[in-house]
Amino acid sequence: MYILDSSVFIESARRYYAFDLVPSFWNALLDRAEQKEIGSIDRVLRELRRGNENDAVRLWAEKQRTDAKFEFASTKTESVLAAYEKIIQWANDNPQYTSSAKNEFAKDDIADAWLVAYVKAHGGTVVTKEKEDPNAKSRILIPNVCEEFDVPFVDQFEMMRKLGMQLR
Repeated sequence: MYILDSSVFIESARRYYAFDLVPSFWNALLDRAEQKEIGSIDRVLRELRRGNENDAVRLWAEKQRTDAKFEFASTKTESVLAAYEKIIQWANDNPQYTSSAKNEFAKDDIADAWLVAYVKAHGGTVVTKEKEDPNAKSRILIPNVCEEFDVPFVDQFEMMRKLGMQLR
């Protein structure tokens, strides 16, 4: 299963696949979610719901929460919490990153560490727009964490190709 980061939803809506221009992208996401090929986590849903009340991504996320077509899985399990604690400990012990990067990464309302922890605990592949940067210091990037913890990750387009998603 592919587990999507909030960046996939936000960037898609704002750049490549605006709801009013490419509704087939959003329908394809729902189709693949119903087939249990893609999903996300509750912490990503919380990030998506932070937009203003007219934000298209927020409205879409709210609809999915009530329609239950797109699953945002719970991170409130022992296995996810155990993986999360290891990830946060690694980040805090890593001298590469600044204190502000570590503090931001560990914030309760930031989904990044939880996303990697969920996939580490349950399997699957993280899908993110972020790019790996082994020299990053001011931000702890999802691909860097995935590399450290042997968690597979891809970008959105690679996921779409692997799933054979075609927009028509």
